Amino acid sequence: MTRQEQAALLMRIAEALERLAPPPPPPPDFEAAEAFAWHASPTGFAPVARVNRVDLELLEGIARPRDLLLANTERFARGLPANNALLWGARGMGKSSLVKAVHGALATKGLKLVEINREDIESLPQLLAALRARPFRFIVFCDDLSFDGLDASYKSLKTALEGGLAGRPQNVVFYATSNRRHLTPRQMVENEESSAINPGEAVEEKVSLSDRFGLWLGFYNCSQDEYLAMVSGYARRYGLELEEARLRAEALEWSITRGARSGRVAWQFVVDLAGRLGKTLQS
Repeated sequence: MTRQEQAALLMRIAEALERLAPPPPPPPDFEAAEAFAWHASPTGFAPVARVNRVDLELLEGIARPRDLLLANTERFARGLPANNALLWGARGMGKSSLVKAVHGALATKGLKLVEINREDIESLPQLLAALRARPFRFIVFCDDLSFDGLDASYKSLKTALEGGLAGRPQNVVFYATSNRRHLTPRQMVENEESSAINPGEAVEEKVSLSDRFGLWLGFYNCSQDEYLAMVSGYARRYGLELEEARLRAEALEWSITRGARSGRVAWQFVVDLAGRLGKTLQS
């Protein structure tokens, strides 16, 4: 094969490889929306045209965590120091709804919300690097964050939040929700059958992940009065006209059939009520 033929063959190989390789992703346009979903593979930011959230004033029974998270986020939006936040506790009590509602209340200040899935948490360093030099301030949000006993990806999260030479970008704060306070499970077998010389150190390594969050906000099961206040607030907002005694009775019956009282149960009852009344849930 002559040198000219070799050059032509190499050119065809190079062109074939270029056709197989995906094109580089376009640079993110953070002016396009106020919220984005991060995708690890292929990497990129997908704008969210409409965030699924409720107004802040509709969140009943969580006044203290609401005020604390709002104050922390307001400081962050103003360019002041702010803590990472872990919202933990009872299911259905508005943890993720609070994060989205707080962002909605401050979105006009140029604050962006970026959601990362639990399965993509190992790509968090890459995400933070993409946001570091941007002229916006970002809440990176992970819903329902937890780790199984054999899952070691929590170590990369620890490093991304507060470790490493570069540290967390000044224009990024990380909010996470979880049913677990320490994000990783504690098993009795760790105390009784551990093969480590110093088993306490292994336990400390796992629970230290939650120490990366300077703000811990606990959510607890609501009382009957708080549950009924949630239902009444939704009914007023969406114009669901029903006699008060009947509304209370039906709401309580609904909670009994579900075996729980929470903000999620209250919303599900309101959805059912709106359907029966032939109303749409439009503010």
